[in-house]
This record gives sequence, structure tokens and C-alpha cells, in this order.
Amino acid sequence: MNPIVITYLVYLALSVMLTIWVAQTLFKNGRVFLVDVFHGNEALADSVNHLLVVGFYLINLGYVSLALKIGTAVESSRESIEALSMKIGWVLLVLGGMHFFNLFVFSRIRRRAVLPFAPPPVHPDGCTMIREV
Repeated sequence: MNPIVITYLVYLALSVMLTIWVAQTLFKNGRVFLVDVFHGNEALADSVNHLLVVGFYLINLGYVSLALKIGTAVESSRESIEALSMKIGWVLLVLGGMHFFNLFVFSRIRRRAVLPFAPPPVHPDGCTMIREV
């Protein structure tokens, strides 16, 4: 079999496995957070969690598909490993970026959800004057 075909197959297999692993981790751990955000409404939390994971799969697997082409000739095992490490490195960076984006979205959702239950602001008990020298 041609080294480029083997490289493509290994890239696809590793990329899909990594995407599934990250999505499963986000799904499992994100549920607890979303249940808290939605004040115990587990049905709504599960629904939102599922929609987020579907979007995560679509974006990451779309990127993996678009980034499939290597663009250089791969004729030796060394070139194959180098090309594969570049491709998997980019996939890992995209997965990490998506993970932090999900955390950002979760934090924004949570901030809005707990705002109505926050204590009222405290009135200042004094004033500090700044003197110019």
C-alpha cells in the first residue's frame, strides 16, 4: 500500500478517536455543570448538552475532513511520521480551542443563570479623596 494512503488512514483514525474521546469527556462532565446552571432541570440540561456535543462533532470532524490533504509527497516512513505529527498536532490544537470555547460558553451561561440570585450590591461606607501633589 502507498505510504500516503497509510498516512491518511492513520490520520483519520487518530483524529476521529481523539474527537470522540474529547466529546465524551465534555458530555459527561458538562452535564453536572448544566444541571446546576438550569437549576436542576435535568431534561433541559441534557438537551443542551447533547446539542453542544453534536455541534462539537460537526465542527471538529469537518475540520479533520478539510485538513486531510497533506500537500507534499510522502515517500518514506520518516516523511509519513512527520506529516502525521503535523496533522495530529493541528487536530489537537483545534480540539483544545473548542474545549476552551465550550468552557467560555458554559461560564457565560452560568454567570447569567446565577445573576438573579446574587446578593444586592453593597453601598459604600466612605469616600476616599485623591489629593494632587
